[in-house]
Amino acid sequence: MPALGLALGVGIDALIGDPRRGHPVAVFGTAAGALEKRMYADSRARGAAYTAVCVGATAALGVAADRLTRRRPAARIAVTAAATWAVLGGTTLRREARAIAAPLTAGDLSAARERLPYLVGRDPSGLDATGIARAVVESVAENTSDAVVAPLFWGAVAGLPGLLAYRAVNTLDAMVGHRTPRHTNFGWASARLDDAANWVPARLTGLLTAAAAPLSGGSARTTWRILRRDGAAHPSPNSGRCEASAAGALGLRLGGRNVYAGRVEDRPALGDGRAPEPADIARANRLSAAVGAASAALAAAWAARPAPTTEGPRP
Repeated sequence: MPALGLALGVGIDALIGDPRRGHPVAVFGTAAGALEKRMYADSRARGAAYTAVCVGATAALGVAADRLTRRRPAARIAVTAAATWAVLGGTTLRREARAIAAPLTAGDLSAARERLPYLVGRDPSGLDATGIARAVVESVAENTSDAVVAPLFWGAVAGLPGLLAYRAVNTLDAMVGHRTPRHTNFGWASARLDDAANWVPARLTGLLTAAAAPLSGGSARTTWRILRRDGAAHPSPNSGRCEASAAGALGLRLGGRNVYAGRVEDRPALGDGRAPEPADIARANRLSAAVGAASAALAAAWAARPAPTTEGPRP
């Protein structure tokens, strides 16, 4: 039942993506934002308590749904499918990438800059076409793990609680996990928990990207080499695996200077290829879709495995 629910949820996401209004993750974000106002203090301990309340409540909702549908197969499939659709973001990720690629390819740099913040947190005002293309390719690579592989991984290994709890963790990281003066301490726990939750999925994303590299004109062997050489160079313990493998599969060079609301980060180069071009966004999307399909197949296969028997040896 969980395997079928996961597969249906993936299919629903592929067909409709995220709704523009009333998305369950947005509802969670609104509630978490309201709770932050009540619990905030410039303290790691207060931030850890905030994270525990938000993630714990979401996981508890998943546990309750799991127990209520345990003896109702049709309801179990429906709830799992709905939860899977709610936590996935692959279709919307690629849709936003295309929305930036269209004006960028047409030479409308102003329109591409205006659209970029819908996908990427960096300041678009000083970016040329190459800079925008690099930002989009890097975001597609990183978010293929965050929005597709990781939720499916946790849904496969931990069912409904895993699906919902992972999305809560990842959403909190986006809300308070950044190193701003307000959230350096308060968001520390959310950021570290997100790092832990994404450790295995990010590396799985790298492996699946290497396997899918020939579909984008790349080499699995080259991708694996770049992943091993450059994956740990990124300041994030997880994003570097996704971006380095994408750089190897697409034959690109990623990394460099990024500006976030006046804060500058100089990141090491990932890959040995050329700088990204607008046309590479479509290639990154195809690679992302292939990795997402492979992760969905693996998740469904794991969820469908026979339950271990509890019977002892026969006399």
